[in-house]
Amino acid sequence: MAKLNKKGVLIINLGSPKSPTAKDVKPYLAEFLMDERVIDLPKLLRTFLVKGIILNVRPKKSAKAYKKIWWEEGSPLIVISERFTEKLRNAIDIPVALGMRYGEMNIQKALQELQDQGVQEVYVIPMYPQYAMSSYETVEIKTREVQQDFFPNMKLSFKKAFYQDADYIDVLAKDVQQKIQGKDYDHILVSYHGVPERHIRKGDVTKSHCKMDGKCCISDSKAHEFCYKHQCVTTTIKLREALGESEENLTHSFQSRLGSDAWIKPYTDKEFERLAKEGKKKLLVITPAFVADCLETLEEIAMEGKEQFLEAGGDTYEHISCLNDADPWVATVANWVQNWNEGSSSID
Repeated sequence: MAKLNKKGVLIINLGSPKSPTAKDVKPYLAEFLMDERVIDLPKLLRTFLVKGIILNVRPKKSAKAYKKIWWEEGSPLIVISERFTEKLRNAIDIPVALGMRYGEMNIQKALQELQDQGVQEVYVIPMYPQYAMSSYETVEIKTREVQQDFFPNMKLSFKKAFYQDADYIDVLAKDVQQKIQGKDYDHILVSYHGVPERHIRKGDVTKSHCKMDGKCCISDSKAHEFCYKHQCVTTTIKLREALGESEENLTHSFQSRLGSDAWIKPYTDKEFERLAKEGKKKLLVITPAFVADCLETLEEIAMEGKEQFLEAGGDTYEHISCLNDADPWVATVANWVQNWNEGSSSID
């Protein structure tokens, strides 16, 4: 009998600057924004925009935001991801490494860590529930490039975006239920990270399905495999059903838009205003485009969002934390790994 290749797991998330200073934020932003799947402009124009304009003003502003949420141990996203990874190591019997798409904790170092442990077959889990070219796709492309350049004998397989995975929806709903139990609220807003509308159209493999009319997301199409908006809509519907909330009392929106281009709607900040004016005064906000709390959840939603909602006339506001390193979430991922390790990864 041929000897089986040793297996391992690679967890990948976004990344973080080394410190909340403009000096360290600048190279991190440069790597992130120069990614052609984040700012999908021709390289010359992207270079002018990022290096000629954004990096001259944005690092100082971003550093200020990072300082507001930075923990004593470091970046919340990194710390939470490390805690999660350590728990996963203790839950399974094969090696686990943690890598980030951007920053010093990069994918090459993570794959090297696995190779040093004799791993030849890697199950890559991008920690993005929904597929987007600026998140899941760039992680997959980068990981394959690193493998081909530095680890040619290593075999990769990827966990698909798990936006409607029954185990994910179950653990997410139970986590939310536990955290909102006993809280007084009259609306739940599910806020996802936004993307430009052109990203959705670029990802439409049919070249004709995506109409941005609110109907295409709920009509069957092979375009849905790569459609971020459809996958967010689906997560919302399944989460709403699992929580037993009505369509009126649990809605979704999209945050973090930049520039003057059209981004997918509705916009989270505009929803804060609309809900407050329509009498929804007690708001809970969930952010299931993220599995770990980060700048976009801890500063943009938990801090800026609260200020926006209260200024618009709301009374109470609370951000419900992400799954982070909750034991049931670790157990869910451990089960995915076990299924893959036993040879049933064809379902992913």
